[in-house]
Amino acid sequence: MSNIANNLKYLRKKKGLTQQQFADEMGIKRASVGAYEENRAEPKYELLKKIADFYELTMDELANDTVNDKWRPTPRGNAANVRILSITVDGDDKENIELVPVKASAGYLNGYADPEYIAELPKFSLPMFRQGTYRAFEIKGDSMLPLQPGSIVIAEYIENWNEVKPGQTYVVISRNDGVVYKRIAFKYKEDKGLKLVSDNKTYEPYWVSAGDILELWKAKAYISTQLPEPSPEPTMETLTAMMAQMQKTISTVVDKR
Repeated sequence: MSNIANNLKYLRKKKGLTQQQFADEMGIKRASVGAYEENRAEPKYELLKKIADFYELTMDELANDTVNDKWRPTPRGNAANVRILSITVDGDDKENIELVPVKASAGYLNGYADPEYIAELPKFSLPMFRQGTYRAFEIKGDSMLPLQPGSIVIAEYIENWNEVKPGQTYVVISRNDGVVYKRIAFKYKEDKGLKLVSDNKTYEPYWVSAGDILELWKAKAYISTQLPEPSPEPTMETLTAMMAQMQKTISTVVDKR
């Protein structure tokens, strides 16, 4: 059960704000604040994210923790910090591979640690992925071409972020960017986080801070409905270029004798 209503009321009062002052900060109506605090309605995803940022919390903390005078936030950015991962199993007690479709990716930021939410995701299994914990994510956009939008990346859960290997691809779950599939440029850095790189070079690399990262999943395979096209027949230009390269290589070898 969500704790949003009680948490919103507690946090607003702790900050010394009236309902109207908080409504002005969020750009919403005062009546909406009352509805949220009385549990007659819940904020939509974008507003929930804005509220969490305002109070310097994660959306998971805002929705699921009991925030009071005794509450302490989870330490941010500790690569070795153990997080309880929600999973599902089949009739033989084997872990399923849960699928996070694009349309469910926004909700995943709120429900990734909620067993009930994870249980509602589509699930399947593959015989080659029986050892370890795996999840499948549908990707969108063209930042990782030639992998096409709509492809499903099957990835293995990474508990210790220091195990991230530069040059390989990962599904990165973060509070600000949500679910993204990117290549990692450098090893994880406590003070900086991770530098994410797109295979499509029209997209600039960027950093995601350690405190913003929620989960890391190492890509292991992908499923796509778009089959590769046959290689084009070589043209006279490509044949000429190949011959020139061969002659250059032969000349280099001869010169070294």
